[in-house]
Amino acid sequence: MQNLKISGDRVLLQLNRVSKYYGQPESRILILDSISFGIKEGEFAALLGHSGSGKSTLLRIVTGLTAPSTGQVLYRNQVLKGINPHASLVFQSFALYPWFTALENVELALKVKGLPLPQRRQRALELLDMVGLDGFEDAYPRELSGGMRQKVGFARALAVEPELLCMDEPFSSLDVLSAETLRGELMELWLGRKLPTKAILMVTHNIEEAVLLADRAIVLSKNPGRVIADFPIPLSYPRERKSRGFTAIVDRIYRIITQGAPALAIPELAEEAPLPHAAIDTVTGLVERVAAGVGREDLYRLAAELQMEVDDLLPVTGAAERLGLGRVEEGDFVLSPLGLEFAAAEVLVRKELLRPTIAQDLFIQRIVQALEAAEDHSLPEELFLEALYKGFSEEEARAQLETAVDWGRYAELFTYDRDSRELYIEQG
Repeated sequence: MQNLKISGDRVLLQLNRVSKYYGQPESRILILDSISFGIKEGEFAALLGHSGSGKSTLLRIVTGLTAPSTGQVLYRNQVLKGINPHASLVFQSFALYPWFTALENVELALKVKGLPLPQRRQRALELLDMVGLDGFEDAYPRELSGGMRQKVGFARALAVEPELLCMDEPFSSLDVLSAETLRGELMELWLGRKLPTKAILMVTHNIEEAVLLADRAIVLSKNPGRVIADFPIPLSYPRERKSRGFTAIVDRIYRIITQGAPALAIPELAEEAPLPHAAIDTVTGLVERVAAGVGREDLYRLAAELQMEVDDLLPVTGAAERLGLGRVEEGDFVLSPLGLEFAAAEVLVRKELLRPTIAQDLFIQRIVQALEAAEDHSLPEELFLEALYKGFSEEEARAQLETAVDWGRYAELFTYDRDSRELYIEQG
């Protein structure tokens, strides 16, 4: 059994009363409220909390990708300004460049540092070998499994030899077995001092995962995020999920999260049926094309004519079905009476025809309800994304929100400001 000891009391990271809000001071939405904690060398800390607690926002503040609204972030007693050069971030999604090989994706991080080609090539090869990808250097992301792609993400984050390795739900996009394997490999490298890093800060919503990996738990409340618990996890490695000590800590964190957090201000969007990935303009084009015939069209023939794969066409027909414009029947797409009326109508009339259907969609209703409840009927997109992350990957959550915004704007139920990244209901 092995315990990881903190090497001295040197503090790498210190947050002093860090807060983050969006909007103007008089009508701001508070995401994080007066967050204070430090990370020492040798620590593996897990940041936990419900969706809406601002965990990912806090991680971006730590890495310098987002500035705090108030408070200070110190790294080795120096105020952090801009990107933190001593920290790297492993994203929830793999975030790899699909046109680069595994080797080139890792090399890219070293190229930014200005290392000459021979040095960055050698370093990248060593890192890929360290994470178990020897032999896959020339493979493109599409050729790799989810676990392998995330290993490339780890190697790229480690390429710059960060003192602080930050991870944002790094295993949530993987299947159960791949995630378990990658967790074990990460701990083998961490405990064996094979990582070029002095501390790890991991965001997760998985309580068991936190207790399995970390030696410290930092728990946030939600709406806004506040530190409601911060304590060590004094278990030896490797950890046994069924042990009394393990289950006791899991239960303790669960009680803190469920009892110490206020009610959700943002609805649990992930509980509703996901929206098909299709913009209203695309659905309109489909309806017009089918209406130009006899109101019924074979899907395979239609896909060939539109130069689309059938798999790409199905989300569009799915969206049309959800909007009541038609249905898939025996391999054909058949327009409904509403679909035929929609196809024949002018632009403004079309909006009137679809508005009741869109307004009654439960997914859209959740968003409208949250905006109506907000003091100024405006909320940042990040709050909705945090709610969606509970049930979707980061990529899928963004796709869901983009579709919802498109449908909501079309029906004039709410609108979206791309500069401030806020959803709002127009007043007056």
